[in-house]
Amino acid sequence: MIFIYKGIDKNGKKIKEKIEASSIEEAKKKLSSKGVIYNVLKEDSGLNFKNFSLKREYKIDAKKLSSISREISMYLKAGITVVNAIKIITNQYKNDKYLFLFFQTINTLLDEGKTFYQALDEQKIIKLPLFYKQSIRVSETSGILDSVLFELARFLKEQDRINKQIQSAMAYPLFMLVISFFMVGFMLSFVVPKITSMFDQMHQKLPLITRIVITTGNVLKQDGIYIIIVLIILIAIFSLLMKYNHTFRYTIHKFLLKLPFFGNLIEKTELARFSYMMSLLLKSGIPIVQAINLSANILKNSVIKDIFLQASTKVVEGKKLSSSLATMPYVVNDSFIQAVALAEETSEVEEVMKNLSELYFEENHDKVTILLSLLEPVLMLVVGGIIGFIVTAMLLPIFSMNIGN
Repeated sequence: MIFIYKGIDKNGKKIKEKIEASSIEEAKKKLSSKGVIYNVLKEDSGLNFKNFSLKREYKIDAKKLSSISREISMYLKAGITVVNAIKIITNQYKNDKYLFLFFQTINTLLDEGKTFYQALDEQKIIKLPLFYKQSIRVSETSGILDSVLFELARFLKEQDRINKQIQSAMAYPLFMLVISFFMVGFMLSFVVPKITSMFDQMHQKLPLITRIVITTGNVLKQDGIYIIIVLIILIAIFSLLMKYNHTFRYTIHKFLLKLPFFGNLIEKTELARFSYMMSLLLKSGIPIVQAINLSANILKNSVIKDIFLQASTKVVEGKKLSSSLATMPYVVNDSFIQAVALAEETSEVEEVMKNLSELYFEENHDKVTILLSLLEPVLMLVVGGIIGFIVTAMLLPIFSMNIGN
């Protein structure tokens, strides 16, 4: 639960803030340990634990988490303790109710003697990635928390940059598709019927493509709303199946991997993400089997994700990761397996994984740039072809009448 309180802090300053606790008794103990003398303590009806559980906790975006991680890393490298670093950062997020409450909760748990990992794990305000918390858990005990937080910040920022780049590049083509869809729909629903009424009066036999366009226009005009509703329902069903049905999602992801160009692009992207995360987790001191599992769980493609999860079980049995991957039904990139085998022979898995991630990220960046540069003219050609087809279908009967006359 979230409680709101008013009172005086240990410095004699009036305060009005919020605190997370499982009960009002626990909230009183927490305030007492912080030296707060309160005159008002009640459950916050506008922002309580129930609200968070219904939302499954507030999800923080990668860019913001990267910024926070980098800032904490900077304070730690300057010799400031985690407790003091969190207290400094808390004041910077007073205008963000979720993050402010998140840092307040972390502060309270740290004051109670919890480790940074325990505080992150026990708070229920913000949902943090599992690999993020596990990296902090191991690095905190190893004394390399500052460097691991810095690497986590780099990884999260790079992922956010890639996503933003794709979204930005896709914005114009998607805009063109939407406008074209409505333009073609308008022509078929309103312009074509008016022209065809002239053909009906002349009782002229129409060419095949003209009849196709006229039929399509009539269907859109009469049943357009139903077609849109059916499309929305199909999209909703597809989205739900992709989210909740593993077999369906696996089948779709397997199909995508078989597509020319796009399959290789998806595979390299997933391998780059896996390699970077493996490098980071191994640097944190996490055992290789656990590192494989955590790295696999950040992957989006179910096929590649399942391959690494299955490979981790074979690694537990004493086999090498490279040989385990080579025996899978779907074999990932051969060069990746060879690089992993070399890394295992030389005991340089962390360094090789880092180099692989940089290599794949760079390759994919070039491919995505080329793809997006070609996408715009291709879309314009497709749209122009559709409109040209409609115009030709309407002009052919007119040319036939002129020739006949």
